[in-house]
Amino acid sequence: MNTIDIRTVDVVQYLQPLREGGSMPAIVKADDDFLYVLKFRGSGQGKKSLIAEFIGGELARAIGLKVPELVFMNLDDSFRNTEPDEEIQDLLKFSVGLNLGLHFLSGAITFDPLISKIDALTASKIVVLDSLISNIDRTAKNANLLYWHNELWVIDNGASFYFHHNWETWESHLTRTFPFIKDHVLLQQATALIDAGKEIQSLITPEKIIEIVSKIPEDWLMSESDVLNADEKRAAYIQFITTKLSMIDILVKETEDAR
Repeated sequence: MNTIDIRTVDVVQYLQPLREGGSMPAIVKADDDFLYVLKFRGSGQGKKSLIAEFIGGELARAIGLKVPELVFMNLDDSFRNTEPDEEIQDLLKFSVGLNLGLHFLSGAITFDPLISKIDALTASKIVVLDSLISNIDRTAKNANLLYWHNELWVIDNGASFYFHHNWETWESHLTRTFPFIKDHVLLQQATALIDAGKEIQSLITPEKIIEIVSKIPEDWLMSESDVLNADEKRAAYIQFITTKLSMIDILVKETEDAR
């Protein structure tokens, strides 16, 4: 089994905001000389969207989908001093510390469902995974898929695991299905759903789930307003993913009916 090795880098240059993203991520340069799309802990959904982005991305990678390298990114307090935009100043101020970066795919083209055709198994794996992690943000309006070097890349999983926005009721989400799958951008191309479900079940092992969740930075899991502590949240994410995998046949059936 491939182990997950998440690098930590330092932001050395803030280049430009990506205003089309609701949380206003930015292109930055790190001390390894690579460019990244930086997702800020100080954005609207905060650290929870970073956790969703991280778990969703690494689960996608585990089932053989193309995902840009994810790194932890240290941001210090110096960048807001040279930023004229007050909104960005505030975002930088509240994001000092450890953030999440995705390797920037320079020259990538946004997936267009009207002209882009992908193979049935890849489409089906993306659809079933999004059902599994309750990702509400892969629609025709916002596909969150890129073409880069003639391959399809999965980005932006930050709207997944929305149960964690209210920890008091998270257990009520365990046995729910995912009716929002009817709006998925790849639904019509996902004609190998049963095979995709079997492959996902075989590749996302209990050990892989634990390994991914164990890599979440402790700091991201801490919040005075939440009823659960960091260890309890880790256990909750593990239980949620494990439960969804156990009902994957039900999720696949719901998806097929939606098609």
